[in-house]
Amino acid sequence: MNLAMSEELADLSNYLIYSAMAVYSLAFLAHIAEWLFGSRSKVARTAAALTADSEAAAVPAQRSTISVTVRGKGGATDVLERPAVITRSASPLRDAVPDGPGPSGGDEKGDLYGRIALSLTVLAFLMHFSAVLVRAIAVERAPWANMYEFSTAFSMTAVAAYLLFLLAKKNVGWLGLPLVTTVLLDLGLAVAVLYTESTQLVPALDSVWLWIHVALAITCGALMYLAVVSTVLFLFRDSYENKIASGGTPGRLAASVLERLPASVSLDKFAYRITAAVFPVWTFTIVAGAIWAENAWGRYWGWDPKEVWAFITWVAYAAYLHARATAGWKGRKAAYLGIAGFVCYLINYYGVNMFVNSLHSYSGV
Repeated sequence: MNLAMSEELADLSNYLIYSAMAVYSLAFLAHIAEWLFGSRSKVARTAAALTADSEAAAVPAQRSTISVTVRGKGGATDVLERPAVITRSASPLRDAVPDGPGPSGGDEKGDLYGRIALSLTVLAFLMHFSAVLVRAIAVERAPWANMYEFSTAFSMTAVAAYLLFLLAKKNVGWLGLPLVTTVLLDLGLAVAVLYTESTQLVPALDSVWLWIHVALAITCGALMYLAVVSTVLFLFRDSYENKIASGGTPGRLAASVLERLPASVSLDKFAYRITAAVFPVWTFTIVAGAIWAENAWGRYWGWDPKEVWAFITWVAYAAYLHARATAGWKGRKAAYLGIAGFVCYLINYYGVNMFVNSLHSYSGV
């Protein structure tokens, strides 16, 4: 491909990115409207469920009796003392809390704006995807070889994962507003600070492992982002449920927003399942990076800052998964480890690339 055509395609990619940002902004406003109209609904499912369960738990345990008859040798019968059978709830108190109705809260106008927001998000994603694809054609390689390209591909993958969850009929509508907000911030940072002209990689790094290693790192990061959003919301929702269960009265704004989210148990499970599925892939991502390093630099591991922080991220998520199986570390303590893992991922991406000299400086701004 000649230079003039490559530059034209790069300009087209930039135009598509800006267009996607404009449509994401409209989707952001539609999501805001969805949450605002949803605030008019009176749901109170959490309080009703916790109150009902608390009242049931307060009732003395019912005792049912069983007659046990023993036939003796002479045909006579003796009735033994009747044992007491205690009936208890089969599930913990918090498991009875239903999921919230979603951002619209069942409000008709809120639901309308929610559908508009989703339609705009799909349109923006198609523009976003086209921009990444055109960039790949322009540079004739994988479109994630520097921080600008990585950022645009990362946010595109996060939106794709969100839309796939919706397509699979998963209750993830609550992700729409934080996701679109983050995508706008990510793309804004990419075009304003991280933008890099389309260039070719140095021969040592022009490898098939660029497609494998970096693509997996982007995919893992995007899914870990969805998990950490769920984890943060879990902490807020868990505090909300604890306050209600202890007889407190949450503020009006907190009740309006948090009541529409899934139950804390659902948010916690969502984050855990994503992390458990991603962790083996992240492990292979590190292995793939080591193989690529051996091909490019003649060693598998050299304690380069990028390699160190990739390993620290792995350790943090391993600790999170281990904490989930350890008594006394479930719930909020494990959630803090999950958040720490994603913070390590961000440090590995932004901190190391922008502030630390390493062999990975080729992927700089």
